[in-house]
Amino acid sequence: MKENYLGVDVCSLTYDEITSSLFHKIENSQKSFIVAINPEKIMKAQTDENLRGLLNKADYQIPDGIGVILASKIRGGNIRERVTGIDMMITLCREAEKRGKSIFLYGAKPGIADQAKIQLEKQFPKLHIAGTMHGYEKDEEVVKKTINEANPDIIFVALGSPTQEYWIIRHMDKLAPKVYQGVGGSFDVISGNLKRAPLFFQRLGLEWFYRLIKEPSRWRRQLILPKFLIKALKEK
Repeated sequence: MKENYLGVDVCSLTYDEITSSLFHKIENSQKSFIVAINPEKIMKAQTDENLRGLLNKADYQIPDGIGVILASKIRGGNIRERVTGIDMMITLCREAEKRGKSIFLYGAKPGIADQAKIQLEKQFPKLHIAGTMHGYEKDEEVVKKTINEANPDIIFVALGSPTQEYWIIRHMDKLAPKVYQGVGGSFDVISGNLKRAPLFFQRLGLEWFYRLIKEPSRWRRQLILPKFLIKALKEK
């Protein structure tokens, strides 16, 4: 089920519902594309038709922003919880370990994916990580060959948004994985190179506020949230 905010689709499914659906598709050799949606992306999509089309091509647009939750409540929608990119990734890794499916980590700076692999193996000892590759390899054929030879079921792409989503759309038909998720800076967080907001802030949907405290220069970016909510309310 999906809701639409200013022309951008957003899924109202939970972690468990998305996970169940994805692994059903894996078993049926169907490909799936996951993209994280937040107010910043929705607002950018207002003036970028290509970006709006890209976001709407995804099979699952997960609500990775408290603004989307608030907009859904204002409009009487069904989205009640955030489905963050990094937590969706961890959920898929946990389920992949249970079901004997494999993953591939592609992107970030040299060495980061390898460090993330080590941490994931500590958390999920039986998880099959078919391979890793940093995001600075310029030869697309080398990238595709490496991924296809590893033959993973799921690939996490950390090239930054929307670069990673455009990359997925361009290449997913030629690659082996069944599930494609753009995960931004998640490898940096999982590897321990970047600190995530404490659980208190995560649970309240206030990671944006924690980042603002740490980086006060971000305040201009945070103005997007009220602008988005005003537009979403007017749209109703």
